[in-house]
Amino acid sequence: MSVTSRTARASVALRNTLLGDADARSVRADVMRLALPSIGEQLLNMTVQMVDTYLMGHIGAAQLTAVGLSNNMVMLAQTFIMALGTGATAVVARLIGSREPEAASQVMQQSLLVGVTIGTVLTVMMSIFASRAIGFYGPEPDVAAIGSSYLRIVSFSFVMQGVLWVGNAALRGAGDTRTPLYMMLGVNALNILTSVSLLYGLGPLPGIGVYGPAVGTAVSMSVGGLVILLLLAKGRGNLRLMRDGWLPDRNVIMRVMNVGLPAGGEQLALRLGMTIFQRLVAGLGTVAFAAHSVALTGMSMSFMPGFGFSVAATTLVGQSLGARDSQRARQSVREALRVSAWAMGAAGLLLVVFSGQVMSIFVDDPEVIALGVAPLQVLGMIQPLSAATMVYSGALRGAGDTRWTLLITALSVWALRIPLTSALIVPLGLVGAWLGMAIDNVMRAVLFWLRYRTGRWAEVKV
Repeated sequence: MSVTSRTARASVALRNTLLGDADARSVRADVMRLALPSIGEQLLNMTVQMVDTYLMGHIGAAQLTAVGLSNNMVMLAQTFIMALGTGATAVVARLIGSREPEAASQVMQQSLLVGVTIGTVLTVMMSIFASRAIGFYGPEPDVAAIGSSYLRIVSFSFVMQGVLWVGNAALRGAGDTRTPLYMMLGVNALNILTSVSLLYGLGPLPGIGVYGPAVGTAVSMSVGGLVILLLLAKGRGNLRLMRDGWLPDRNVIMRVMNVGLPAGGEQLALRLGMTIFQRLVAGLGTVAFAAHSVALTGMSMSFMPGFGFSVAATTLVGQSLGARDSQRARQSVREALRVSAWAMGAAGLLLVVFSGQVMSIFVDDPEVIALGVAPLQVLGMIQPLSAATMVYSGALRGAGDTRWTLLITALSVWALRIPLTSALIVPLGLVGAWLGMAIDNVMRAVLFWLRYRTGRWAEVKV
């Protein structure tokens, strides 16, 4: 081989290496650009409930348990809205990737229309059946009375929550994760101001006791939904509301629901499983359930990185497949998993070492704190695998492969978590319940990885 030939080949190899490095840097930058604001947004989403937990935790175990039960039902109701949001994110991302912003805006607008409809139905149902919903857990009478009233108050915000969550989901699909972050900053500031003021009667607002945080949550979420509508009317992230297009379009709605319905089934399977799980824990008594609620709140903080990088995987996989670049989709998933596993591993280590301190942030009761330490440590030890669960499932949703995410979640939760919890909770108490949850998380990580490894998600039509 001549010197010239060898030089030419070396030049090509060097160029490919440099381009590969540049491409890797570009993917890493895109992942971080999307993930970091999403982590902040999810933290702020959880802060709305964390504020209520904090305020009730410093009043009494009964109030804390009541709010915990109410929040479980709120999250169950939100499942339907979040499913719609998943469909909107996936379809909007695919259309943005294929450079069709007008079609993406139409998908967003139709999704908002469906979100308002779902929110209206949920408000009516929760207003009527709040007492039965809370009564399902078999709480003590004072807990049931507070929890049902709390749930009714929050349910009046479901219509505007439909607008807020779906609007934010569409923006994420378009690659704009900053606007949802700023939205939730405003929602949280308003929630803290109104909740504290109405709880204690500060300034011109009257004190209404334990129901103050419920009103604060409803008001802040409703204002957030109104503001996101105004922003979308002006245009954000290549999306813009149109004056026409508000009549239902069956084809567009079905395109969103083809992704959203299985995603809704997945979240419903998860939430119903969680409801049964919570019912089993509630049988341990008010103090144990209070410890469980606080531990869940602490654990949710450690899940923030996983959520953020899951959003990045969802958006970048959808946009990459829209641009017919499956290789970039895979690169995005690898980068999201790498960073989130390290971040959640570090967060898990902090939970293991400082579990008592984490519990004491939200509650003063020594007995509640003591009961929550071991469960937090159990989940802390598997956080890197939880990161894999979140990133791989996010990637599959971004590809529109939601039928498999439904199958995996339903199988793991109902065939593994519920039976294991039922078996372990009797001899081990709250720790046994959390062991069942931990094993379920590990199994889902394995199953999501196996599905992702097949590569068939890249062939799904959205």
